[in-house]
Amino acid sequence: MIPETWTPHRRDDGELVGWIRPDGDEWVAIDLLGRPASASVDWLEAEATLEERGLAWLGEVWMLERADHDPVRVRLVEVTPGAEGEAGRVVVHTDDFGDIKAPVERFELPWPAPGVLRLRRADDPDGRVWPARR
Repeated sequence: MIPETWTPHRRDDGELVGWIRPDGDEWVAIDLLGRPASASVDWLEAEATLEERGLAWLGEVWMLERADHDPVRVRLVEVTPGAEGEAGRVVVHTDDFGDIKAPVERFELPWPAPGVLRLRRADDPDGRVWPARR
């Protein structure tokens, strides 16, 4: 659920790109996953951070780290902060690499998204290539 102290920030076309929350005399930009997108900054810098980040990053490849398993490559399916009194959720599914017939596994995470969901790094396994046998 979004705290009352968070102010929604929208692009010029009205699309929500995040929130700005107070932090003492300054402000923190919060992205759509409910995570801080800036340090404590002035209001205009918080707005600029959200404008610059936009929405395209949501379509990137993500990794879901799981206990007792290797990280798995996933895509965001749903990001719902939750209405008043409701818990939000983030839904991801394993990357199908554009194959609509590929089986996918879905995972439901709480909102704000936990740290086990992160953007893919260059050193993460590709997901399409089997590791070399030793």
